[in-house]
Amino acid sequence: MPPTLASLVHHSALKLVVRAGEDRLETPVRWAHVSELADPVPYMEGGELLLITAMKLDAENPETMRRYVRRLVGAGVVGLGFAVGVSYDDIPQALLAAAKEEGFPLLEVPRRTPFLAISKAVSAAIAADQYRAVTAGFEAQRELTKAALTGPAELVARLASHVDGWAAVYDASGALVAAAPDWAARRAARLVPDVERLRERPAPASAVVAGPVEGSDTEDRVELQSLGAGRRARGTLAVGTAAPLGTAERYAVHSAIALLTLTTERTRALQAAETRLGAAVLRMLLAGESDHARAVAGDLYGGLLDAPFRLLIAEAAGEGTDATEPLQALVDALESAAARAGEVILVVPDGGRVVILAADGGESVAECAAHTAVRRGDAARPMEPAEEGELVVGLSAPAGPTAAASAFKQAEQALSVARRRGRTLVEHEELATGSVLPLLADDAVRAFADGMLRPLYEHDATGRGDLVASLRAWLSRHGQWDAAAAQLGVHRHTLRYRMRRVEEILGRSLDDPDVRMELWLALKATSTSPGA
Repeated sequence: MPPTLASLVHHSALKLVVRAGEDRLETPVRWAHVSELADPVPYMEGGELLLITAMKLDAENPETMRRYVRRLVGAGVVGLGFAVGVSYDDIPQALLAAAKEEGFPLLEVPRRTPFLAISKAVSAAIAADQYRAVTAGFEAQRELTKAALTGPAELVARLASHVDGWAAVYDASGALVAAAPDWAARRAARLVPDVERLRERPAPASAVVAGPVEGSDTEDRVELQSLGAGRRARGTLAVGTAAPLGTAERYAVHSAIALLTLTTERTRALQAAETRLGAAVLRMLLAGESDHARAVAGDLYGGLLDAPFRLLIAEAAGEGTDATEPLQALVDALESAAARAGEVILVVPDGGRVVILAADGGESVAECAAHTAVRRGDAARPMEPAEEGELVVGLSAPAGPTAAASAFKQAEQALSVARRRGRTLVEHEELATGSVLPLLADDAVRAFADGMLRPLYEHDATGRGDLVASLRAWLSRHGQWDAAAAQLGVHRHTLRYRMRRVEEILGRSLDDPDVRMELWLALKATSTSPGA
């Protein structure tokens, strides 16, 4: 610990005598400073033991001494050493009374003790304290390095014991990975909003927060430190203590940050190698070479390829939008969920989008749904459209390695529908169990329908007949003349005449089932148009 007034008083060579402020002797001393100025406060930083002979002080004036002592107290000076036998044979009564009035430590320095001896004693004690802190820091570094080989849980447990508090680590998505001691998990969980705010800042970043300790009326001081070597944090370390960290504790925290960074931040070469390997495995799967894909994947992705998986494709919602940040956030969330559940996922960047293989029914797929849930709709809540800068995600049905190409097509189809409908996430199963009619709302389909039916609408606009309504009725009645005519309230011969006019105007035969199908879909598409 740093030197205190008490340690200086007990120093056998200094022979200091306490004359006032006996109850404040445990105050740490940052330095010993000599000044004979009537007002040395402008040159003080706080924490000093001021040494004087009162050569230029009116030390016998009570009011002057009262103001002098109050100024020293206000400046954070921790004590006053008065040399007797120089300017005064004893400490003047006015100074002694002022010190006692303020409870300010006043030490009598005998004539045979030079101020230099006191300064040397303080300096030596500070140096010894710093040496102890460095030594303790190196010892903590060795212990933490050994613990890091076991995992983050063991590392934060050792760190918590070194700082005499608690510690926790969060992953890149802000989820709690480990906390120690056991009671700290609840305290750490309450800090997730603070961790989220820290993650929004460019790394490296830090913050200090305070809050109540579980089961106690006291508050702790928590330091949050981002982890990672790049501009984007790969995790966060939280350290909670009852007081600010000392030098030794600071060494331990810095060592933990470095070690956790090494365990969470992969080298760029390794990242590039894994990306290339994942891309090769995906290409083989899409080419129908599942056996080769398993051989190349080995233990890295092998387990994923032995069970049903989902394939998802994600990209930016708006044309020309930079999706780097939202895509990385999605990947971080899925990788964190996979790590917590002991799952494996395959991530392949594909230009401005990302392709991901994840185990069907696993935490990664569930996290994908949760990550996009803010923008999704359901039967009880109106759908909100995806906005610029957000993601659109297409998710395939469960598939095996031999059906990877089909799963890829399903994901692309779901992605296309998500973009057209303004959805953030669309699963292929939604398309398989739903109706095809909502797909007719696409602008391209509407344009096709308007172009096909425009001659009929133009004909009807002249008042020479009602061909569109007649065509709709005839098609809805599957070409049954009597039923369609009855629906329209006209004679069947009139309806036959109108259908011949439709064929003449469009130049297409209604006997062709493809023509009838296209006309019916065109009529449905125009009926779903805004304002139709």
